[in-house]
Amino acid sequence: MTAARDLSVGVDVGGTNTDAVVLDGAGTVLASTKQPTTPDVTGGIRHGIAHVLDRLGDDRARVSRVMLGTTHATNAIVSRRGLERVAVIRLGAPAATEYPPVTGWPDDLTAAGIAGTAMVRGGHMVDGAPIAPLDRDGILRFLDGLGAFDAVAVTGIFAPSYPEQEQEVAALLRDRLGPDVRVFLSQDIGPAGLLERENATVLNAALHGIARGVTRALRTVVDEQGLDAVTYFAQNDGTLMSLDYAVQYPVLTIGSGPANSIRGAAFLSGADEAIVVDVGGTTSDLGVLLNGFPRESTLPREIGGVRTNFRMPDILSLGIGGGTTVDLATGAVGPGSVGYSIEREALLFGGATPTLTDAAALEGASIDGRTLPSLPGADKTALRRALDHARERLEVAVERLSLGRADLPLVVVGGAGFLVPDGLPGAGAIVRPGHGDVANAVGAAISLAGGRADQLSDVEDRDAALDTASKAAIERAIQAGADPLRVDVVDVVETPISYTTRPTVRVSVKAAGPLADLRATAASRT
Repeated sequence: MTAARDLSVGVDVGGTNTDAVVLDGAGTVLASTKQPTTPDVTGGIRHGIAHVLDRLGDDRARVSRVMLGTTHATNAIVSRRGLERVAVIRLGAPAATEYPPVTGWPDDLTAAGIAGTAMVRGGHMVDGAPIAPLDRDGILRFLDGLGAFDAVAVTGIFAPSYPEQEQEVAALLRDRLGPDVRVFLSQDIGPAGLLERENATVLNAALHGIARGVTRALRTVVDEQGLDAVTYFAQNDGTLMSLDYAVQYPVLTIGSGPANSIRGAAFLSGADEAIVVDVGGTTSDLGVLLNGFPRESTLPREIGGVRTNFRMPDILSLGIGGGTTVDLATGAVGPGSVGYSIEREALLFGGATPTLTDAAALEGASIDGRTLPSLPGADKTALRRALDHARERLEVAVERLSLGRADLPLVVVGGAGFLVPDGLPGAGAIVRPGHGDVANAVGAAISLAGGRADQLSDVEDRDAALDTASKAAIERAIQAGADPLRVDVVDVVETPISYTTRPTVRVSVKAAGPLADLRATAASRT
């Protein structure tokens, strides 16, 4: 890339604001903005990108990359809107029939996204031995009798380590239904746990249409602005993927917002290890920074009432934000928030709804140079108590995440970072980096492209499993947009597997690297 094409635009869509920034090749923030998130979300993206490009003037021609973190996927699951109907196939009978597919799903989500389910013979034991021969005829009978569906999700027992049967099913479906049938395999989505991996695969298939719509919207905005730029999506783990990759794996974007905040906080503060708190308009999201990346959760995560096991940042979310409402009569804090309506509804902006932003202004925080209207003494007391309560909850959250380490700095970012006091018991130094109010968009703009792979093996074959998983993770990072010559393994986790006849280990490998040269990327797309 030449120096004349060294600008990147980062965009992050939150529940209250859509943030956008422009960074040059040295990582300097040249322009930034916070725009209200619009009900259709696309409008906020359009306004954010337009604003920062206007600030650039003629330098807009130097923009070569646009990175987006968005809550589209999460919102679709939570609201049960826009989901495709999925035919769900599990390979594992007769061993895995006790808990059928989508067991425990909320009824309304099942109605919105599931066309039908089937459990057929197939799958593998932990040592790779087949549970039963693959029931090809049973799969075809299920689909022939199903009626209309949009996509197929296939999950086999221990498929991440023994992928052959899932791949055989994909070939069977394309032969029967045509090459354009949308088939999603669990081996591409998550590690070995069956039910959570199956759930994530089904959600991924259901989100395919949403992902296509978001990618079209982003490309439309980029084209409207006349940008000659390559577009990327942020992933759950703080890395990026190409738009085409995001369409295939939209479930990997669900945790991108908090991950972007943590990565952006690391970049802006220079910290490699810290606790990060991103205080937005609706929530405060706290996470831990390890070696410059978000610490990942080791526990299954629940999204929209569905238990999954894809890798997510270890985030603790509190209902504390600048728009969090305060009941002056009872002193209750939240759980409601005025969200992106704060500039109309909060007292500070001439509205009638008391919020934590109003409480902070009462305590001396400078917010857009505004002052509160005259308030009765009782109302002032209620606002001060609400702010104290919010800070007590933040203190408890920091203590939980620090695991007893009082020396970890607390990096405060987000538009409502003024809610965090300069001294918080249990935390180390309080760091408020410049441009911290748009740290999430900065995190999107500076992220690497990444990929992950898992492998099960006997302990004695651990080296071979590590090699296989490393190669697969590197290949997925390249598919996501990483430079093939600069991608490398950045994290390895080995977990012993209990209740097996022989000592067994699961190897999880993460690879990441700088984005590929744009000229090579553009050539590959033509």
